[in-house]
Amino acid sequence: MQWNLEQIRLFVSVADQRSFSAVARDSRRAQSAVSNAIALLETDLGVSLFDRSSGRQPRLTEAGGALLEEARELLRQCERLDGRALALMRGQEARLRLAHDEAMPYQPVLDSLEALDERFPSVEVQLASGAQGDVARKLLERRADLGLLFHHEQMPEALERRVLGSVEMVTVCAVDHPLASEPLITRQQLARHRQLLIAPQQSGYPGGEQLSPQVWRADSFYVMAELLMRGLGWAWLPRHVVQYPTYQNQMIELSSEWTPPALVVEMVWRRDEPLGPAARWLAECFTHHLKAIG
Repeated sequence: MQWNLEQIRLFVSVADQRSFSAVARDSRRAQSAVSNAIALLETDLGVSLFDRSSGRQPRLTEAGGALLEEARELLRQCERLDGRALALMRGQEARLRLAHDEAMPYQPVLDSLEALDERFPSVEVQLASGAQGDVARKLLERRADLGLLFHHEQMPEALERRVLGSVEMVTVCAVDHPLASEPLITRQQLARHRQLLIAPQQSGYPGGEQLSPQVWRADSFYVMAELLMRGLGWAWLPRHVVQYPTYQNQMIELSSEWTPPALVVEMVWRRDEPLGPAARWLAECFTHHLKAIG
């Protein structure tokens, strides 16, 4: 077969944008050149990728749909190859910029950084924390090299991710909330009171199910905890947030017939910016310390 990677990139771009002209504008080439490249790819593959007779927007054929994910994975593998070669060329990184969700368990982070100092004393560390979405944004804008965040479904395509562990979620309310005196809370009882949820609604975070018709949303588990302590609702929070010293004796864990799944902790990085030895070692160290508190 004579097809090339540029044809594969154009195939994926047209499938995503459903427009030959839009891809032509983005790639600064004539629309006829894009159409011709796709046609040559179809000839080499021996299948039609797009149905061009279905209107102004090209639609994937059955064969095109079947090959699209293969094409995406091929491009991802090329990025990994380039990234791995870049890592080998660079060797140990001089600087490591770590961004983490502000609700990440702080003890494993601090223990891991302390161990990193002993193993890689010459590496400069820049540490940043943020609310939901900030970690991925810093990586996309190349303001961070490595991210620690909680898994959610809206992960940008440019980022690679690896599961490191999980943290437990619990159902909580303020000590003077009406639910605090109940021995076992049902879903129906929870639905009668305001629910505090992580925002935005489409985040895909575990514990994002809305049970109550009345909700308030925040982009930080710590902000949710502050609202909760003032009796403004009940919430699902990570156990380590509930155990934060400031919140001691201010909220109570409820016995409930349903609790959300654990928050999955992931390490995230740009596919085209490979991790150096210090970053990879830090990830392994954090995984170890995270399991120790679990």
